[in-house]
Amino acid sequence: MDITGIPFGTTDWSSIEPTEHKGVTGTAYWRTQRFGNIRVRMVEYTAGYLADHWCTKGHILFCLKGELNTELEDGRQFLLKPGMSYQVADKAEPHRSSTSLGATLFVVD
Repeated sequence: MDITGIPFGTTDWSSIEPTEHKGVTGTAYWRTQRFGNIRVRMVEYTAGYLADHWCTKGHILFCLKGELNTELEDGRQFLLKPGMSYQVADKAEPHRSSTSLGATLFVVD
């Protein structure tokens, strides 16, 4: 990643209006900022959330609270707890998220 052309700034995530993204079950609420071609999000998943698609977008994801289950299309599964992160490249390994408890994430993609 080459970060250029972005002046110093701060983000008050609570001041950004969330957008709603329904899953097969549950809902994700995204608070999104864009800096050039970089998207930065604070994402909150409700308890019982299951993504409605396999994602092929690359991300760097950090779990702030709750627990996030990430399933790869090949069947591997990973559980993120607060303080854990994952990273995956664009079009590398399709993945989908779910959570029984709910989760709050910081995502850069």
